[in-house]
Amino acid sequence: MTAEALATQQLLGTVLAVQANYYRVQLDLGVEEWERRTKGVEGTEEVMGVNSSPPSPSSHPPLLLCTRRTRLKKIGQQVMVGDRVVVEEPDWAGGRGAIAEVLPRKNQLDRPAIANVDQILLVFAVADPPLEPYQLSRFLIKAESTGLHVALCLNKSDLITLEQQTKINQRLIAWGYQPKFISVYEGINIDDLAESLKQQTTVLAGPSGVGKSSLINALIPNVNLRVGEISGKLARGRHTTRHVELFELPKGGLLADTPGFNQPDLDCTPEELASYFPEIRERLAIASCRFSDCLHRNEPGCVVQGNWERYQHYLEFLEEAIARQTQLNQQADPESTVKAKTIKQGQTQYEPKLESKKYRRASRRTQLQELEQLYEESEE
Repeated sequence: MTAEALATQQLLGTVLAVQANYYRVQLDLGVEEWERRTKGVEGTEEVMGVNSSPPSPSSHPPLLLCTRRTRLKKIGQQVMVGDRVVVEEPDWAGGRGAIAEVLPRKNQLDRPAIANVDQILLVFAVADPPLEPYQLSRFLIKAESTGLHVALCLNKSDLITLEQQTKINQRLIAWGYQPKFISVYEGINIDDLAESLKQQTTVLAGPSGVGKSSLINALIPNVNLRVGEISGKLARGRHTTRHVELFELPKGGLLADTPGFNQPDLDCTPEELASYFPEIRERLAIASCRFSDCLHRNEPGCVVQGNWERYQHYLEFLEEAIARQTQLNQQADPESTVKAKTIKQGQTQYEPKLESKKYRRASRRTQLQELEQLYEESEE
């Protein structure tokens, strides 16, 4: 088969990484199919290893470094990590290609920017840095808001006693989650975790310093991600991952590493927030509140209010969601007389809005034009 014939055939693949205007695409070709298509094309023996970790081309699908067709740019079609794409004009010898079409996405996350995800794996540490319930709760709510399956993994379990682990486990079960305790350093439950990731596209998320990069290194040999250290002063991790990238798991499936951050944004509406708490879902499945628009604060006949651990978290998140919704409504209303302003510790306050341009100083050009106009009028 000639190179010209190969170039006319449609190829499907998955975008593993995006950098600048280039996209690393893993093609849906088995080894036999790849060898059949590239037979007789010089230089293809090197394509299987382009930017890939596994050294043996016989066990890894081919990768092409692709650009985006101008037509996609003109219609505003973005290409994201995780996208299923059609690749045209493959240059097998050079390891290049062009993305001609983006297939419909089954879902899409904005932060991290990734498409076609099956589940989210939240990774936290039980020690070094210590487990913070409020921070964990915030990440869980953000993960729940995606509508995807949420799994919870607790690293560094070798640093706590069995009694402490049992206590944490019981606490999180009450939250509605079955945490998996692992230790990357000691190799505890890594194989068990790998089984739960098979044939899935999984996004790893969590704060900095909990061992996400170390976990990927343990799950995928030879990937060699850079690992950071914990800040002694803040007891927090330093960012080591700068962008989103998909890695192929040895037993099948894809794993996405994401940049760590300590406080994810909550961008849900006040009415949506309750559905992201398993404890609230459980209560509402048994009984109903008196009012259909109940926000579960001080309303009479509310079945959610009660003595459960995360209720205070819910109330704090609710206030944040209400403040955000108020700000959005005022931005949408040009006649609003107040504006939102962020002050210390992320708190929001509202202050009067100045009338547009009333207190703005005129530019020198405008002043000069006004003087010229006055001069012309005086001469007339």
